[in-house]
Amino acid sequence: FPIMSLSTSAKHDSFNGENETKNCGRVIVIDGFSMTPATLVDIGYGTGVRVELSEEAWEAIREGRSVVDKIIERNETVYGINTGFGNFSNVRIENEELSHLQLNLIRSHAAGVGEPLSPEQTRMLLALRINVLAKGYSGIREETTRTLLQGLNLSLLPFVPCQGTVGASGDLAPLSHLALGFLGEGNMYDPQTKQFHPAAEILKKYNVVPIRLQAKEGLALINGTQLISSIGAEAVFRAKRAAITADVITAITVEALRGSSRAFHPAIHAARGHQGQQHVAQRLRNLLNFGGEGSEITRSHACCGKVQDSYTLRCVPQVHGIVHDTIGFVESILRTELNSATDNPMVFAKLTKSQSMPHKHPHDDKCPAPTVPTTTAASCVSHPEITTTPCSSTTTHHAPSTSDDEDPAGVIMSGGNFHGEYPAKVLDYLAIAVHELGSISERRIERLVNPGLSSLPAFLVRNGGLNSGFMIAHCTAASLVSENKVLCHPASVDSISTSAAQEDHVSMGGFAARKAFRVVCHVEHILAIELLAACQALDFLRPLHTTEPLERIYSLVRSVVPTYDTDRYIAPDLEAAAKLIRSERFLNEISAWLD
Repeated sequence: FPIMSLSTSAKHDSFNGENETKNCGRVIVIDGFSMTPATLVDIGYGTGVRVELSEEAWEAIREGRSVVDKIIERNETVYGINTGFGNFSNVRIENEELSHLQLNLIRSHAAGVGEPLSPEQTRMLLALRINVLAKGYSGIREETTRTLLQGLNLSLLPFVPCQGTVGASGDLAPLSHLALGFLGEGNMYDPQTKQFHPAAEILKKYNVVPIRLQAKEGLALINGTQLISSIGAEAVFRAKRAAITADVITAITVEALRGSSRAFHPAIHAARGHQGQQHVAQRLRNLLNFGGEGSEITRSHACCGKVQDSYTLRCVPQVHGIVHDTIGFVESILRTELNSATDNPMVFAKLTKSQSMPHKHPHDDKCPAPTVPTTTAASCVSHPEITTTPCSSTTTHHAPSTSDDEDPAGVIMSGGNFHGEYPAKVLDYLAIAVHELGSISERRIERLVNPGLSSLPAFLVRNGGLNSGFMIAHCTAASLVSENKVLCHPASVDSISTSAAQEDHVSMGGFAARKAFRVVCHVEHILAIELLAACQALDFLRPLHTTEPLERIYSLVRSVVPTYDTDRYIAPDLEAAAKLIRSERFLNEISAWLD
C-alpha cells in the first residue's frame, strides 16, 4: 500500500518545497504540547509555512541534554548512553566510541522497504519527530535539533520507505531512514529538482552541515510512534472532512431520489440520544430546509403516497452518526499521541533519584557498581528498548551524587512509551468506521443508476444502449468497497515476537495507519462518484430545483464537471470530483448550513 500524495485542501493542491526557503508568510510554532492533526497536515502540505520552536522548548531540550552530559562527565554507566543495545546492554562503550555507537544504530536500523513516503508526508513525519524532541525527554542536543528544523524549513527530506515497522520499540526502521539522511547517508529529496539524490550532495548544495551524532542521540531520533501518528493524523483529518461531505452528498441524493426528510425529525433522534446521530440529522434538516417550504423537488412529490424510504436514505443519521463519533474519538487519542514523549530511555531533568524509585530498598546505597567490560561500538547494535539494571528492580539511572546527602535532579528511566498500541488500535477503528461511509454510499449509487429503484433513466444517461453512462463508475465504487472490506481487517490484533523475544508484543501500528489512510482515499473516490451521479440525477429533474445550499453545491460541481449528455472519457471527471471534495472550497460553499 504505497502512500499516495493526495491533496487535502484547495490550498494544499500542490507541493513546492522552494516556497519554504523564501517568502514564508506563516510561522507555526512547535512546543511539544499543541500539535493537532490539522496543524500537522498544514505543515506537510501548506505553502509559505515556516516552523519554529518555542523558547520553552529550546530550554527543555537544553535541560534534557545537560543530564546526559553530566552522566558522561561523571563516567557513569547508563544504558543507551554508553552501553551496547539488546544482548550487548552489559557491554560498556568507551567515550571515544559513543558517536560511532549511535551511527551504527541508525545505519543498522535503516532497514525499511517499499515505496517512499511522499514529500508532504515526510515533512509531517519530520515535524512530528521535532515536536517530540521539543518536550525535552529525549536528551538530544540543541545543535542536532536545529539541523532537523533547518532541513524541514528547506524541505530537504530523506527517503523514508513506508514498510518495516512493527510499531513497538517505536517506528525504528522509518525513523532511522529519516535520521540517516541528515547524517549525509542514503538519499534525500531536492525541492528544486523534485527528485531524490544522494543525501550528502543535497546537504552540501543547501549548506547544511551533516549531523555528527553524540551520546544518546541515535536513540533520541528513532524511538517513537511518529510514522503511525503522522500518517494517522492525515487519515483522521481527511476522514473528518469526508464524513461531513458524505452528509451533504446524501442530502443531494435524497432530493434526486425524491425521498422524505421526515425520518430526520428531531424527536426521532432525540429519543435515541446519540450525539453523532443527532448532529447528522440536524445537518440534513438544514440542507433540506426541514420545517420550511422545502424545495421545488420536495413539493413535487408531497402527495405521492410513499410511506418510507430505503435504509440507505432513512437510516443515514444512524449510520453516519457513529462514523462521526468514532472519528471524534480517534482524533482525541491522536491529539494526545502527537504530543506524547515516546522515547526510551527517557530523560527527566527535574526528577531526583528518590522521586524516581518505585520502592525503598534499604541497601540501595550499598549496592556495588556493576563491573562492565569495555569494547568498541561496532558490534553493539540491536534494539534500544532493552535495559539491564544490576542489583535493583528499577530501570532508573541517575547522575551520581557528590556526597551521600545529595539527591540531585536529573534521572534517566526506561519504559514502554514507544509502544504503538494506542494509535494502532484507534486507526483500526477509523478504517472500519470510515468504510461504512463508502459502503452505504455505494448502495445509494445503485439506487441512482437503477431505473427500477429510482424512476430515472438507466445509468443516468440518455439513449441508453448507445451510451453506458454511470454503469462502470458504479462498478468502480463497488470494487473500492470490496477492497475496503479486506483493508478493514484490524492490523493491531496481530503480534509477532521479535528481537530474541524481548519485543514479545508489538502493535503493527504502521500497517494499521497505512490501511486506514488507504480506506479514507477509497471512500473519497466513492463519495465523488455518488456526488456526480446525484448531480446528474438532478439534471433529469429540471426545471425543478432543490434547496439553496444544494443548488450551490450543484453549481460548484458543474463548474468542474459538465453534465453527462453522452458518453465521454469519465475517469478525469471522477478525479476532478474527488479533488473537489478534498478541498476546503466544497464545504466552505455551504458552511452556514452545516452546523
